[in-house]
Amino acid sequence: MTRRAPMALVVALVLAGCGAGGADSATEAGETSGEAASGALTTGVQQPDPVDETSGEGADGAAATDAGGDRPTDSFAVTEQGTFDEGWAMTFLPGTDHLLITERGGALKLRDQTTGEVTEVSGVPQVHHSGQAGMHDVIPSPSFEQDGTIYLSWVRRTDDGVQGVVGRGTLDTDAAALSDVEVLWQQTPRSGDGHFSLRMLIQDDHLFVTSGDRQELTPAQGLDTNLGKVLRLTLDGEPAPGNPWADQGGVAAELWTIGHRNPLGIAEDSRGRIWVSEMGPQGGDELNLVVAGENYGWPEASMGVHYGGADIPDHETGDGFQAPAAWWVPSISPGNLLIYSGELFAGWADSALLGGLSGQNLVRVALDGEQADVVDGWDMGERVREVEQAPDGGAIWVLEDGPGGRLLELRPEPTR
Repeated sequence: MTRRAPMALVVALVLAGCGAGGADSATEAGETSGEAASGALTTGVQQPDPVDETSGEGADGAAATDAGGDRPTDSFAVTEQGTFDEGWAMTFLPGTDHLLITERGGALKLRDQTTGEVTEVSGVPQVHHSGQAGMHDVIPSPSFEQDGTIYLSWVRRTDDGVQGVVGRGTLDTDAAALSDVEVLWQQTPRSGDGHFSLRMLIQDDHLFVTSGDRQELTPAQGLDTNLGKVLRLTLDGEPAPGNPWADQGGVAAELWTIGHRNPLGIAEDSRGRIWVSEMGPQGGDELNLVVAGENYGWPEASMGVHYGGADIPDHETGDGFQAPAAWWVPSISPGNLLIYSGELFAGWADSALLGGLSGQNLVRVALDGEQADVVDGWDMGERVREVEQAPDGGAIWVLEDGPGGRLLELRPEPTR
């Protein structure tokens, strides 16, 4: 099945009609669409000083273009490539022709990209599947082509409560079997089934992990818990030497940044900078440039408000918190983050691509140094959980959320 996606519009126009989405999942308590009472959408762009809100256009008032002046791709063809139940994450496995997909219910599935055949992987750890909990992220180790090592994150129940964990195992793609799974890191346990985050990124010899606030707000500011944080670990799951709070020991030694709510995306740009996309409260979804030792404000500062309308102070110059590079009101509920590095989509190099859950959209943010400009948005018609780039020059693959969510391949419209 192939269908044509609508021509891109400036994100403010597209999203104004897309804010009626529901919770972070139909069963995910505590997440709503975050639509403001007026229903109007504003996007924010972090300027050097002070914080400024714009319509999402570039600094010169026009949509950003590639360095060479070429017009960026603004439309694409969409091809359905299968369906998955509660698909949460996917990764293209280097040196193979396989796409590895997690389903939140607890399954890990291999898709042969040549034949389209999908095989369920055996040996997957048991997960706690309730609310937002279940099987979460998966990424290959830098050594995958030599030894088949993958990293995965999931949620489990313990005597002390529910917790997210990160583990490592060996994947045999021929046998579709996972073995030697070991837990490397664990989240501070809590009751409830929300805001685990658990996205992962490997940069050089460091493993970065996002850890949500578990819907408890205040832990995000404390150094005695790893909730509401971005962590920097070794590839064995230990606190990385040189972390900002290493001298305090304990979980504080794991922390890279603090003050996060529900960071569901993490990616690296072409200059090695790390960015995190974060689901805000009622409004105030964020794209943040991650800077070691910084405090991103939650729950003391946000561009959104609490559910029910209780006020949260906006980010302001001099408040001691790192303001977002871009934000969205009402919420689009970003499910993950991809920073594009391919050549297939003209003018998209170093663009951040965010899939919206409540927004049911795909949003492109042009990154230029520390500047982030919201430039494009497409109504996808369904909740977008995951966006990944294929190793074929840069086709974009999209995984929809929920039962029977589609796996989609996006390619630019042929030139007429």
